[in-house]
Amino acid sequence: MAKENFINYLLNPRNWWLPLLLIFTVSAAGVMMIGIHTYTEAPPVPDYVSAEGAIIYRKADILNGQAIFQKYALMDYGSMFGDGANRGPDFTAEALHHIALSMQQYYLAKRPADLQDVLADRGIGEQVKSEIKDNRYNAGTNSVTLTDAQAYAAEDLLKFQLQKFAAHGPESFKPAGYLTDSEEIRSLSAFFFWGAWVCGVERPGKVYSYTHNWPYDPAAGNRPSPAIILWSILGSLGLIFGLGLVLYYHGRLEKLDDRVYTKNARSFMTKQEVGRFRPDAVQRASFPFFYTAVILFGIQVLAGILTVHDFVGFVHFFGVDLSKVLPVTVTRSWHVQLSLLWISACWIGASFFMMSLVSPVQPAGQVRLIRIVFWLTALLVAGAFAGILLGPKGILGNKWYWLGHQGWEYIEMGKLWEVVLGTVFVLWFIVLYRGVRPVMSLRQPWALPNWLVYAAASIILLLVSGFIATPKTNFVIADFWRWMVIHMWAEAFFEVFTTVLIGYFMVLMGLVSKQAAIRVIYLATLLFLGSGLLGISHNFYWNGKPVFTMALGSVFSTLQVIPLVLLTLEAYRFSKLPRILENGGGTNGNGKTVFGFREVFLFLLGVNFWNFFGAGVLGFIINLPIANYYEHGTYLTVNHGHAALMGVYGNLALAAILFCCQLLFKPERWNTRIVTGIFWSINTGLLLMVLLDLFPAGIYQFNAVTENGLWYARSGAFVEGPVFQTLTWMRIAGGAVFTCGGVIPLVWFVLTRRKAVKEAVAEKRITNPDQCLIPQVQG
Repeated sequence: MAKENFINYLLNPRNWWLPLLLIFTVSAAGVMMIGIHTYTEAPPVPDYVSAEGAIIYRKADILNGQAIFQKYALMDYGSMFGDGANRGPDFTAEALHHIALSMQQYYLAKRPADLQDVLADRGIGEQVKSEIKDNRYNAGTNSVTLTDAQAYAAEDLLKFQLQKFAAHGPESFKPAGYLTDSEEIRSLSAFFFWGAWVCGVERPGKVYSYTHNWPYDPAAGNRPSPAIILWSILGSLGLIFGLGLVLYYHGRLEKLDDRVYTKNARSFMTKQEVGRFRPDAVQRASFPFFYTAVILFGIQVLAGILTVHDFVGFVHFFGVDLSKVLPVTVTRSWHVQLSLLWISACWIGASFFMMSLVSPVQPAGQVRLIRIVFWLTALLVAGAFAGILLGPKGILGNKWYWLGHQGWEYIEMGKLWEVVLGTVFVLWFIVLYRGVRPVMSLRQPWALPNWLVYAAASIILLLVSGFIATPKTNFVIADFWRWMVIHMWAEAFFEVFTTVLIGYFMVLMGLVSKQAAIRVIYLATLLFLGSGLLGISHNFYWNGKPVFTMALGSVFSTLQVIPLVLLTLEAYRFSKLPRILENGGGTNGNGKTVFGFREVFLFLLGVNFWNFFGAGVLGFIINLPIANYYEHGTYLTVNHGHAALMGVYGNLALAAILFCCQLLFKPERWNTRIVTGIFWSINTGLLLMVLLDLFPAGIYQFNAVTENGLWYARSGAFVEGPVFQTLTWMRIAGGAVFTCGGVIPLVWFVLTRRKAVKEAVAEKRITNPDQCLIPQVQG
């Protein structure tokens, strides 16, 4: 009986504040502790001096090198501490291994001629490991005294970096001559040397490095620390226990048949009703966001195609070396940044469209404000697009940080354009709040309009995190704030926002009641915030955080699988709802009516599939510390990223576009066959890219890490080898289906129907909510 009472307590909306407040407080406290540890236990940025006291690198050299790393967008070519692009080297792993080999060469050159045996060679190897691990940092002078072998290795690393960037060789940056200033390369080498030192030297008072001995490199003495093994086991136990507990209480809920979801739902929209729908001026004003979004989607895919062509060396077109005009740092930056911008444009436009469905009478000036948001968004996209090209080419000079490429993966746009993005989000929130305020009520804090406002406000708040770090902030600290933006958007509050949007779509389509949607949103919020906020810590396993952060990440990152499993349990039930309604399960279902949003509904089912497979399965296999230790910086991360971002958020964004467009377009201009083909092409193409390239390439690379180390698995010899190149070419099969069958028809379909948008009816046409074609979604 106690269990039954607990369930009844949890399902009563009057009691929802306590669980939500408790989970949010615990999660926020954990994130705050991670932040405190980031500042108090970050590895220092010291001066490096020789045994004789000569300056090798100053702190200023390292910070200048970090700025050079960002200025030339090298995080969109290679990675630092495993974070960044995965086609070039991981600069920390590469530098660490190069230092270890250089130190061995130093001692071999000094070895007596009569001492030529295996035991001596092994002794040199152990001496090198010992020197790399020995922490000779002096906090009083903020300096590190290097051994003679380390000083030699630092000089040799500089020669290697000069060869990489200023010359042409097997491990050189392509195109050759991308970075030529020797002083800039010297500063960059200092930054990489610092990164290698952080990965190799033991944290004070510990027997492992600042990065828990990541990356794996036996030559440098880097092997998994005991904490990695321990917390992998405890994380697995936490997942099993948490999943069992949630599924137990999920099973104790009332045994719902399929009709419970449709009980009390409004009449579902038929094809005829969709055709008769007349948008108002506010809804019509949202359409520019949709055709702009599909254009950006097309450009983003084109940038991805150019990036893959660069990967396989297919860069000459009509006698022009395209990699010199558009180096991989630029095309990949466009590909990554535009993915966020086109999806954001969809969500902004969809929320504007739904305002009139939620609140029938919109306040004066909404259309003007929406147009301002649109043109600011257009300015943002144009400025960021140009800056990402001009910044790494050095054309913007010392204005690169503000106008060009900011240097962070997923936050590529210059700081000025990030300010414009913040302005867009603030205005979006203002318009959204004005639009739904008439139907918001403090007495009904969990109503759907309220959820929409809560999620939008949280997204704006998190963007503030992106304004704290500068190019001279300790990289470990700066990366913490970068992940606060990326992870909290993608795996916490945007998860909530997408759940709210799906709930709205289901209610507006007439598939579920608003009470059922609100309950699902609330439970999903508990699970997403409970696992997602602290789940950020799995991004911090290897970039200078203490064991405390690893412990949180191992448990809460694996718990992120639970809400995805629950969503999967409902996916099959959702797939049957249109058929149930058409066969008499809805208020207007009589076995003869046809559900009006069958094609749009396919994309929502796609969201459920990729939530489980892309975000859940492919995310879980890389989250436990021991798996992530070897996987971090490989294509298994790329595999998860593509499947989760495009599969979940991409499908949802396309559902938003097509839901709104189907109501906006004249019915004779809607083509069921084309839209259905777009869905299957995009999702089949994405699945083929995963199965033919990204996943097998990730497994192949993972195996190379376990056998040789990350330095080898990310080297030019490996990545440009026949197996990896063949797998990259195989991605073209899925990419062709994705692009030719899905993206191109989608862009054509939306753009060619600009003149097919229905005329707007007069504003304030409805004085009684019962007169709405789609009744208001309130309380």
